[in-house]
Amino acid sequence: MCVTCGCSDDSEGKVTNLETGEFEHNHHHHTHTLPDGTVITHSHSHDTHSEVSQIHAKIHNTTISLEQDILAKNNLIAAQNRGWFKGRNILALNLMSSPGAGKTTLLTQTINDLKHQLTISVIEGDQETTNDAQKIRETGCKVIQINTGTGCHLDASMIDRGLQQLNPPLNSVVMIENVGNLVCPALFDLGEQAKVVILSVTEGEDKPIKYPHMFRASEIMILTKIDLLPYVQFDVQKCIEYARQVNPHIEIFQVSAKTGIGLDNWYKWLSEKSTNLSNPEFLTSEEKSLI
Repeated sequence: MCVTCGCSDDSEGKVTNLETGEFEHNHHHHTHTLPDGTVITHSHSHDTHSEVSQIHAKIHNTTISLEQDILAKNNLIAAQNRGWFKGRNILALNLMSSPGAGKTTLLTQTINDLKHQLTISVIEGDQETTNDAQKIRETGCKVIQINTGTGCHLDASMIDRGLQQLNPPLNSVVMIENVGNLVCPALFDLGEQAKVVILSVTEGEDKPIKYPHMFRASEIMILTKIDLLPYVQFDVQKCIEYARQVNPHIEIFQVSAKTGIGLDNWYKWLSEKSTNLSNPEFLTSEEKSLI
């Protein structure tokens, strides 16, 4: 998709509706990435070798503008998504982590525990398969699967298309489970109210300083699998220090989805956030500037 992170070809995404089994691709254009990183976007007709050569020759002048154009387009659609959420009083959260950190387990437990208090819908992002979406669907929650192919993150356009299929109700919560990756998802605004980074105790306490942009961009850090602390080498306090070193304002919850430890604090934050969307205390800096 872009020179920003190296995604290519399939990264427009495939949206699957698990209720109907139907899926749709974005066929408006195709993208190809040359060995030097040049991204070529074209319609169904094939570019000629001369056209490719002309683009290749301009790589030094176009890479920066391509990256800027991609992020600018994404941010424009993200702003539209944010307005869509706000107009329907929907809390949208962008859940991000490494693969295997426990996003889906935490999400399914959250849905099961709060299903009588909050109406939660899910946009599930993975490169391939509908495995996690099927697990979420078993909770009774509405879910849409987005497969990114070679793409390493969701973008605002994918969320826009997913929302058209998901159609979440007014006054509800939309959980966006991003592709497992601690780098690129932090770069792409989806229109969410807040980014939530999930880190497990099996990963190492230095992740916040190794991947600072992710933790700097997130409002919440959820430290998962704390029931495993007796069996792994993980310094909780040092991890918290590292997280606050890159983001002094980050709020941290320590939880175990397996035993239930710490989940009440996460649920309390989630409930308060969803019921106070119009409260200035919970608005983004951009939204506050408009008041």
